[in-house]
Amino acid sequence: MTRSLIQTMRSLPESHATIPVPRGAGFWRKFLAFAGPGWLVAVGYMDPGNWATDIAGGSAFGYALLSVVLLSNLMAIVLQALAARLGIGAGLDLAQACRAYYSRRVSMVLWVLCEIAIVACDLAEVLGTAIALQLLFGLPLVAGVCVTALDVLLILALQRFGFRRLEAFIAALLIIIAGCFALELIWAGPDWRAAARGLVPTAEIVRNPAMLYIAIGILGATVMPHNLYLHSAVVQTRAFGPAEGERREAIRMATIDSTVSLGLAFFINAAILVLAAATFHVAGRTDVAEIEDAHRLLAPMLGVGAASTVFAIALLASGQNSTVTGTLAGQIVMEGFLDLRMPMWLRRVVTRGLALVPAVAVVVVMGDGGATRLLLLSQVILSMQLPFAVIPLVAFTGSGRVMGAHAAPRWLRALAWVIAGVIVVLNAILLWGLAFDR
Repeated sequence: MTRSLIQTMRSLPESHATIPVPRGAGFWRKFLAFAGPGWLVAVGYMDPGNWATDIAGGSAFGYALLSVVLLSNLMAIVLQALAARLGIGAGLDLAQACRAYYSRRVSMVLWVLCEIAIVACDLAEVLGTAIALQLLFGLPLVAGVCVTALDVLLILALQRFGFRRLEAFIAALLIIIAGCFALELIWAGPDWRAAARGLVPTAEIVRNPAMLYIAIGILGATVMPHNLYLHSAVVQTRAFGPAEGERREAIRMATIDSTVSLGLAFFINAAILVLAAATFHVAGRTDVAEIEDAHRLLAPMLGVGAASTVFAIALLASGQNSTVTGTLAGQIVMEGFLDLRMPMWLRRVVTRGLALVPAVAVVVVMGDGGATRLLLLSQVILSMQLPFAVIPLVAFTGSGRVMGAHAAPRWLRALAWVIAGVIVVLNAILLWGLAFDR
């Protein structure tokens, strides 16, 4: 693809460079102008899929897997910084970069794999929202799964108010989720010294197949492949200017924005695991792996009647937040890889339809208890897709041909390749274990 054609590409054309950046302003005014894309990205790191893996990990193994949550979050910070660098420095989102610099065959394979990841993520959102509706209103799970199809109306309503309002909506729901878990932790009274020890990784995580399975599920739920595509596009909604200095400043501000936002995501993910460890594991209930069981047991075990309701409200907010960002990611991936523009409502109907079929089938065949198991499996599927998003991202951001003067420095490239290697090795270990039932 010629350079002139690459320069005409625009991610999210209806929102591209629509948010002004004040010239000559101080740090805080500029930071506020750039703040927002990080919150959209952070949503993907605390969606309902995280709940299933964190609850299972905390109840079964106590605080031990907190180290996996921390390491996954640190990996996410580095990879999202690279995604922002690609979007600002090269002016391309990750899907567009793949279409521009890879052969059509390779690009198509990457597109199919990314669509699988988006459907797996949407499956988690469907099940999480349906479970929350059941817990709050007693709605049967099959009916709740079908009701989630209507959230396309929420997407259309948000679109009418502009991108900045959409970011504000996301931030408001994130604050609700964080507030709910702050209350839960106060009621649970965890052993903070034991939690601090859990931040240090141990060899047992790799040696124990059950622990490894959940650990890689946490990785898949934390470092989301579609988030890399999303972030590289939404940073381009800022009108930061074409000059090299303006782009360097934009990269710095976008990195601060995503790092701060992912700090909140770490708090919420860690809070879910700590809550499960402090409430269930210490009481000998190492078998709690279902979101429904956690909801049912929280109030009597904590002695606080509101604990279960607060838990369900946070779950509903999490599912709705993930719905919005998942739709945006789907639009970016389809437009970037195929140059095919589809109305967002139609894109949402297609993606949601692909997720509804397995969700309804599992609930009908396996009953309500199969929902959380499917949630956990969806996160492992996401983890399997990670290398196919991470490796191109690291390669592009380290290339002077793609990035020009904004290529990642050598130390950052080295760190990113180490992270990519860790992800590939962990997935290989999981596949080996699943293949040989180990």
